[in-house]
Amino acid sequence: MMIVTGRMLRAMQRKSFSGMQCPIARSLEHVGEWWSILILRDAFNGLRRFDEFQTSLGIAPNMLTRRLKGLVESGLLERRRYSERPPRDEYLLTERGRDFRSVTLALLAWGNKHLTPEGISIQLVNRDTGAVAEPVLVDRVSGRPVTDPVFRTVPGPAADAGTRQRLARRDAVAAGHEGAGA
Repeated sequence: MMIVTGRMLRAMQRKSFSGMQCPIARSLEHVGEWWSILILRDAFNGLRRFDEFQTSLGIAPNMLTRRLKGLVESGLLERRRYSERPPRDEYLLTERGRDFRSVTLALLAWGNKHLTPEGISIQLVNRDTGAVAEPVLVDRVSGRPVTDPVFRTVPGPAADAGTRQRLARRDAVAAGHEGAGA
């Protein structure tokens, strides 16, 4: 039998990223738990009701209740009553939630490319033509994929000193690697 100490419990508790000045960390604060992403996936596929999510995911009711509550609090889902007797709610995607669809499609494309030894089981297709789509993230202005080396992250107008230092260290390390090969 393992005895959990106070120190171990504090180490096991989830760290909050809400205070970090990083959009990726802040995004994870809202959707970084895998059940949340799978609930959103199912919402994109038309599921709305507690029992539909539970059947689809095989998730424990108490866990589903917590995750749905968190997604509502984060503004990704809206809870709407559809029956008074008995009281029943459905969960609808908000604008913020609908904007997350591109993230799930990026995960789909990445997973299909790297994690399908048995072959692709789910594909994104054009509904009108049936042609398989290959999602890529592009710059709206130039039309170039943002994976092109010409793009890099830089401090934004609201970046604090820590963010500016972290990105400056990254640039210094990159410059050192470029000089090492010369």
